[in-house]
Amino acid sequence: MNQKALILQPKQTNETLNPMAGTRTFTMIKPDAFEAGNAGAILKMIEAAGFKIVALKATRLSPALAGKFYEVHSERPFYKDLCNYMSSGAIIAAILEKENAVEDFRTLIGATNPANAAEGTIRKIFAKSIEANAVHGSDSDENAAIEGSFFFNQYERVL
Repeated sequence: MNQKALILQPKQTNETLNPMAGTRTFTMIKPDAFEAGNAGAILKMIEAAGFKIVALKATRLSPALAGKFYEVHSERPFYKDLCNYMSSGAIIAAILEKENAVEDFRTLIGATNPANAAEGTIRKIFAKSIEANAVHGSDSDENAAIEGSFFFNQYERVL
């Protein structure tokens, strides 16, 4: 009897081809917040704000990987320091889901400079400085998709 194996593949829809458009964003809990033991509290705030975690991993970036991730800033004066900082310790990378994800997450994390961040935001509560500002948040739907794909393949995401 000749039987053929059935191979199941993910359904290719617009959502799987571009799963972050409008409803997904990317974040990293940075080395300062991870080292200080704030990752759990930050994730709790994210979930309490209505975000669903669809991908999550703890990892450590090498200087080369940090450089590749922040390549868009390679001509900026802070680029080298940023890469050194982001490779100085463990981080948590995550893809988050919610309607209006990018904008709502940027509101939740607050201004880059924690001194200017609104009360109750992640950066106001957990950031140490402009450089050690606890979390990264994508600034657009397009960058959210690029940044999420840097850390997660399609099989590492809850669809």
